[in-house]
Amino acid sequence: MSKLVKSESATSTNQMIAARLGLWTAFLLALVAATSFAIGITTLPRSGPYCTGNCLAYPYLDAVRYVPRDYLWVIPSTLLTPLFVVLTGCIHACVQNTRRVLGLVGLCFASISAAIITIDYFIQLQVLEPSLVKGETGGLVLFSQYNPHGIFIALEDLGYLMLCVAFLFSGAALGHTNRLERSIRWTFISAALLGFVCFVGMYWQFGFNLEYRFEVAIITITWITLLVSGAMLSFFFQRCSLDVAREPGEDRYKE
Repeated sequence: MSKLVKSESATSTNQMIAARLGLWTAFLLALVAATSFAIGITTLPRSGPYCTGNCLAYPYLDAVRYVPRDYLWVIPSTLLTPLFVVLTGCIHACVQNTRRVLGLVGLCFASISAAIITIDYFIQLQVLEPSLVKGETGGLVLFSQYNPHGIFIALEDLGYLMLCVAFLFSGAALGHTNRLERSIRWTFISAALLGFVCFVGMYWQFGFNLEYRFEVAIITITWITLLVSGAMLSFFFQRCSLDVAREPGEDRYKE
């Protein structure tokens, strides 16, 4: 068997694996995003600019009354960015060769986002919750999710901004071959641009009083994008799988 045939066979096999993995990951991502959103919007703000009553005051030690209810949303949300890392890896494998460098950059930024968000959320589950319950509250205030200008909010803002960069490059990696890919492409790119504009505009308006206003906005943008794109990408990977099976060893894109 020639090197060219072996290379084409390996490419076809990789794309088939990526398409099958991407199909189930996209479906799971949409499901987890919907779950996170449902729990998140039913968790009342206990402090900061959107709190309307019975607000917690610095140093937020009374938050123990809301354990574990106010931390339930963190559990599914911790899975979102790691699932998107898997998804961007699958996108990278399935797009045309000339665009794979864009998919690779998207994968890198998705990994950065996942690292930041996962660490941030895991600290809430494994440090903040047990510390509040056990009354070991020294030094917790900076890490508390109730602190509107604490480390938790700052890491969320940074992590989801990195996710927007991943959206931008992953969207650019997709082609224009059909309506589905164009829809996914512009969903990603539009979400990325909206996230950047929101950050600049809200920081310009509120400055040091930004608190968690941008966090609420960027979570809304990114989670809706993950939900919608997850549903669309499940069809994208299904089509990719069928194309590879129909034409093994060939680049499914012709431009």
